[in-house]
Amino acid sequence: MKTVEKVDYSKRVESGKPRIGVIGVGHHTYWAQFPGLLEEMYAKQDVFIEKIPEYVDVVDFGLVDDSEKAYQAVKSLAEANLDLLFCDMVTYATSGTFGIILKRLNIPIVLVALQPLEALDYAKATTYMQLMNDDICSLPEFTGAAARLGAKIPETIIGTLHNDAQVDKQIDEYCRIARVLHGLKNAQFGHIGHSLNAMLDMHFDPTMITAFFGSHVKACEANQMVTSYEEVTDEEIEVAKKQILSFFDTPDPVADPISSKLNDADLYVAARVYVALDNFVTKNKLSGLAYYYDSVEGSLERQVMTNLAVGNSLLTAKNIPMCGESDIKTLISLFIMDKMGIGGSFAEFHPVDFEGDFVLVGHDGPHNISIADGKPVLRSLKKFHGKPGSGAGVEFKIKTGPITMLSINSTYDGKFKFIIAEGESVAGPIPATGNTNTRGKFKPDVRTFLTRWVKEAPTHHFALGIGHHASTIVKIANYLGIEAVVVSE
Repeated sequence: MKTVEKVDYSKRVESGKPRIGVIGVGHHTYWAQFPGLLEEMYAKQDVFIEKIPEYVDVVDFGLVDDSEKAYQAVKSLAEANLDLLFCDMVTYATSGTFGIILKRLNIPIVLVALQPLEALDYAKATTYMQLMNDDICSLPEFTGAAARLGAKIPETIIGTLHNDAQVDKQIDEYCRIARVLHGLKNAQFGHIGHSLNAMLDMHFDPTMITAFFGSHVKACEANQMVTSYEEVTDEEIEVAKKQILSFFDTPDPVADPISSKLNDADLYVAARVYVALDNFVTKNKLSGLAYYYDSVEGSLERQVMTNLAVGNSLLTAKNIPMCGESDIKTLISLFIMDKMGIGGSFAEFHPVDFEGDFVLVGHDGPHNISIADGKPVLRSLKKFHGKPGSGAGVEFKIKTGPITMLSINSTYDGKFKFIIAEGESVAGPIPATGNTNTRGKFKPDVRTFLTRWVKEAPTHHFALGIGHHASTIVKIANYLGIEAVVVSE
């Protein structure tokens, strides 16, 4: 009797590593003319594959050297469930080796032209040597054919095969892009509740999120979180309390009368909610969670749903982004930054310092403590301003240095728009209010920057990451078919 493997759909969805394909292209006529050249081409491709980071899975499709082989290869490429394809231009190749691949595959394709020599030895140059280094020769033909096919013009990496730091950086960039795209199309984002006080910029259409990002929005209920809270054991709470105290400082209050040193009651609730949240996310197979829920004053439901900030911060640092005020769109921004490896913290603009020419950037909700400057702080807050409840509040600054912001908003025609900016996180004190704040400095000056930023119609929330990565995020938006604007000087 034939054995048939059955798929168990009850298992947790794991996005795993992104799958990146590599296919070389060449010209079949050369091989008989120049013995040994084909073997050299395969060796060049092996060197390129070794450059690809280990955080992705690589599928090597060998070398295609005529149009007939391209038509044979495209089926295997389509069946491989790739997130991105590197086309290795090992020497000149006709665009017939590439056209059908570009036409059939709906994934990013990057043309890679890496010649072994930095320059020919002109006194000893031969045709064989030229063909060994003819990597860029077909690039115009390939991009010209792409335009005629009505396809997107592929991105390119141009450089040398050995000891080229710029090439290595670009390869890593496209692998991180593949990780973002792979993560999005496998993501299940949980959602509990509704927008805070009908914030019109927060509203979203779950179907459009699937349409543009490939992600699923899973509707969850506040009572599920309460059930998870009630199931937490005393042993789990004690372990969580120790973990929280190891992550956070708990200093004495400064000037804000609504804040005080973290008390035992607030630590207990924060620890219990953290365990409940962690278990809830695991049980529901979530890639992230956006929430806001008022509930009845004095109820256990309100206590649980208003005290997620500490647990959210810990989970966000464990690569499971969280977002308050029901903001799924900013949750996706956080998810993108997390997959890029640049952090991603929930943020909005706070007061401007016109004397110092910077603006405070932060929020009272979950934050990515993996990109904190120093040890983050917990304070007990008598009230959460603008929201119900009281409890532990998270306070920290982003690491000093370059930062990138990403806001995702919906447009009037039901699409999405990426609003992106780069700036600097600068050193200096922040308000000791139990909220996160970072001193954000932007060119040409804070007044002009904010005027330009709001003119692009962002949401009032955005994700804040470390480093300058606007150009990479623009590429991600282009691959997703989403409008992107960089607010710059």
